[in-house]
Amino acid sequence: MSVLAESSKIGNPAVNIGIFVAFVIITLAIVIRVGRRNTNAAEFFTGGHAFSGPQNGIAIAGDYLSAASFLGIAGAIAVYGYDGFLYSVGFLVAWLVALLLVAELLRNTGKYTMADVLSFRLKQKPVRLAAATSTLTVSLFYLLAQMAGAGGLVALLLDIHGRTAQSFVIAIVGVLMIVYVLIGGMTGTTWVQIIKAMLLIAGAAVMTILVLAKFGLNFSQILGSAQSMVHEATTKGVSSRDVLAPGAQYGGSTTSKINLLSLGLALVLGTAGLPHVLMRFYTVPTAKEARRSVVWAIGLIGAFYLFTLILGYGAAALVGPDKILKAPGGQNSAAPLLAFQLGGTILLGVISAVAFATILAVVAGLTITASASFAHDVYASVMKNHKVTEDEQVRVSRITAVVLGIAAIGLGILANGQNVAFLVALAFAVAASANLPTIVYSLYWKRFNTRGALWSMYGGLISCIVLIVFSPAVSGTKTSMIPGAHFDWFPLANPGIVSIPLAFILGVIGTLTSSDTGDPELNAEMEVRSLTGVGAEKATHH
Repeated sequence: MSVLAESSKIGNPAVNIGIFVAFVIITLAIVIRVGRRNTNAAEFFTGGHAFSGPQNGIAIAGDYLSAASFLGIAGAIAVYGYDGFLYSVGFLVAWLVALLLVAELLRNTGKYTMADVLSFRLKQKPVRLAAATSTLTVSLFYLLAQMAGAGGLVALLLDIHGRTAQSFVIAIVGVLMIVYVLIGGMTGTTWVQIIKAMLLIAGAAVMTILVLAKFGLNFSQILGSAQSMVHEATTKGVSSRDVLAPGAQYGGSTTSKINLLSLGLALVLGTAGLPHVLMRFYTVPTAKEARRSVVWAIGLIGAFYLFTLILGYGAAALVGPDKILKAPGGQNSAAPLLAFQLGGTILLGVISAVAFATILAVVAGLTITASASFAHDVYASVMKNHKVTEDEQVRVSRITAVVLGIAAIGLGILANGQNVAFLVALAFAVAASANLPTIVYSLYWKRFNTRGALWSMYGGLISCIVLIVFSPAVSGTKTSMIPGAHFDWFPLANPGIVSIPLAFILGVIGTLTSSDTGDPELNAEMEVRSLTGVGAEKATHH
C-alpha cells in the first residue's frame, strides 16, 4: 500500500484537529491576557514600541514564513529540485535589501504606517490615499493566498473532501483571525507570530534531523536517492528532469528564462515593500533595535530555508515526486507526506497544526496592517483631517478588521483550489512595483515630490495588476486560474521585470516634470530624522 493511501487512513484527522485546537486555545489565552494593555492607538497599532530586537526578529520570521514558504518551497524542491530552491534564495536575499535600504531609516521617520514616511514631506492627502490603496491591495492578495492555502491544506490533512466542507474551514480560519486582531491588537498578534515562528522552525529542524539520520547524516546520499527516485517516477514530464541541475522548471525557452529573472526580481525587491513587514519596524523602541530585529530575522529565516532544502530533497527521496503530485494538495503535500513517512500520525498531526498556525498568524499580521493603514491614513488623515481621538482611530481599525476578514473569507472561498504560489508572487510583485520605488525615493532623493510619488505608486500598481490579468497565470494554460479562457497576450507569469523598472522611471518623470521642489526645511528635517532618529517619537508632521 502506498504512503499516500495510508496517509489518508492512518494520518488521523482527529489527532490533527486536537493538536490544532490546543494551539488555538493557548494562543487565544495569551492574546486575551496581553490584549488588556491596548489602552491607546500606539499600543493597538505598534504594541507601544515595547518589543526588543530579538523578540521582533522572531515575530518578523513568524510574519514572513507563510504557508507558501513551508509547504510550497519544500514541494517545489521535491518536484523540481534546484529550481525550487531558487525561491528560498530569493526570499532570503530580499532581507539584505530590507536591512540595507529601508529598515533603520523607516523606523526613524515613521510612526504607525508606511504612509507616515511617504507623506512626511509630500502633500498629505493624495499620498496617504495612494499608500493606503497599495497597502490594502497587497494585503488582500496575500490574505487571498493564505485563505486559499488553508482550504487546500485541509483537503489533505483532515481528509475533508468537497468545497462546502473546505469553505467552512476557511471561514473558521477567518473568524479566528478577526478575534486575534480585535482582542490582541499588534501586541497579541506579535505574540502569536513569536509562538508560531518557534513552532515552525522547531518542527522543520526536527524533520531535517530525522531525514539526515535516515541517510547517515550524508547529504550527498539524500541527493543521490532523490535523483534515482525522480528517474523512477512515471509521472509524465517528471521522469526526464534532472533535479540536481538548473532548468527543471525554468530551463528551455528564452521566455522561461526571462520569467525566472522576473520572478527573482519580484521576490528580492518585494520584501522591502511589503506593508505588514515594514510595519514590524515600528514595534521596537529604537533604530538600533530595528537593525537587531532584522539581523535576528535573517538568521532564523536563513536557517529555515536551509531546512527546506533538506526537506524538499528528503521528500523526493523518501516519498517520490510522482506520489507527491498525485496527492490531494499536489506539490503542497510534500512536507506533510514526508512528516507521515518519518514519524507517523503524531508527527503528521504536529506538522499539520504548525501549518495551520502558520496561516493563522500570517493572516492576523496582514489584517492588523491593512486595518491600521485604513484607520490612520484614510479615516484619520484624509476623511477627518487629523481631527480624531486615538480611541476613534482604534475603533475604526477594529471595524475595518472585521470587514476585511469577511472579504478575505469570501474571496478565499472563491479562490479555493487556485494556484497559491501565483497569488503570493503577485503580492510581492505589487509590493515591489507600487511601494518600493516611492519608499527609496522618499528616503534618498531630496528633489522627489508629490507628483513623482503618485505616478510611481499608481503607475506601478496599475501596470502590475493589468499585466498579471493578461498573463498565462490567469488564462491560456492548464494551470491558469481560468484554464478555458485565452486572453494571455503578455507572455510572462510574473510582471516584475516590466512593472518594477516602470514604477522607478515614472517616479523620476513625475518628479522632474513638476515645478514643486518641496519645502527645504522639511527635506532637511526628514534627512536628519531618518539618519539619526531625532524626533522619531513625536507625531509626524501634518
